[in-house]
Parts: sequence; structure tokens; C-alpha cells
Amino acid sequence: MNDENSLVIDVVDNGGQWTHREWRVLRHLGVDTMIIENTTPIDDLRELDGLLLSGGAARVGLTGELGSCGEYLDLDIPILGICAGHQFMARHYGGDAREAPQPEFGPMQIELVEGGGILFEGTPETQVVWESHNDEVHPVPDDFTITASSASCNVQAMQNDDATRFGLQFHPEVNDSEYGTEIIKNFVSHCRSLIKP
Repeated sequence: MNDENSLVIDVVDNGGQWTHREWRVLRHLGVDTMIIENTTPIDDLRELDGLLLSGGAARVGLTGELGSCGEYLDLDIPILGICAGHQFMARHYGGDAREAPQPEFGPMQIELVEGGGILFEGTPETQVVWESHNDEVHPVPDDFTITASSASCNVQAMQNDDATRFGLQFHPEVNDSEYGTEIIKNFVSHCRSLIKP
């Protein structure tokens, strides 16, 4: 962290259509944030308090073609993966992703699982989120739990046991996600809580 008031969380651009929205929400929340290419060498990263892996083009979560994201996932900071970033994270840690039996596009109702974990603190058990995916995580990696589901996608959200890795199938950065800003704010607050004095 650069100073006692500044939290540094960058957004990795995996080619998603809403990467700038993720960056904008972080800026709105007072975070020192930049959008970086997913080919940025790990040695060129700033001193980060957290990282967000954006969504990407269709199928990219299945192909694993997300630049240096595998190296980023070895960093000792909280990381949030969204859509393709979520799928890539699952595969990186030994889970998998597949073509969704029922792709989701547009508003979708999700249900939190056992309170939804850290990302969903202070949000309702049932909420509407914005979906845009042909693929989905199945199954989650060992040491991860499902924190939200929908009728057609079992892994809408996941969190690891150490509470350092989080994945969202939906797009919290889109206005149509009812509590999207709160979800990202919870991630930011969690990053801040893990900073060592």
C-alpha cells in the first residue's frame, strides 16, 4: 500500500467488454487502480493490495489463454475473478470449467449459499445480477466453497477456505446487478483488512 489512505487494486484486462466499468467502480470506491494488460510481466506489477481478473471473450475461460493470469494467482494478495477470470481461477486451482448446459444472458436471480461469504456481506439472500456467459465453473477446486447459485448455474460465486480467492460468474460492475457495488466494496474492504501494519 502506497500510503495509509491509499489501497492499490489493479484490474487485469482479459478482453472483457466491461473491464472499464470494473476500474470505474474501484475508482468510485476511492481505490488507486489501473487497468493492466494480461501480458504484463509479474515483475512490472505495482505493489498491490489486491487484484481483479476481468471477464474476457467467449470460450477464453476454457482455453486458458489469459496471458500471465496464472502467475498473478501465485501472488500473496486477495484476487477476485469475474466471469472468464472466475473460470480461469477454478481451472488454475484444480477445478474445471465447461460449456454451460444453459447459458445465461441478461438479468438472473441468484441465491446465496450459507450467507454468501465475504463478498455478499450485507446483501440479501436473493438478488438479481447481470449475466453474460456460455461457460461455467464445474466443479469448484478443492478448498473452495460455492457461495451463490442460480437455477441454471450452480457456481455463481465461490470463495477459497483462506478467503484470499474469490470468483463471480456474473458481472457486479454492471448497473443491472442490484448489489454489485456493495459486492466490490466488500472485496475492497477485505483487501484493506488483510494489510499488515
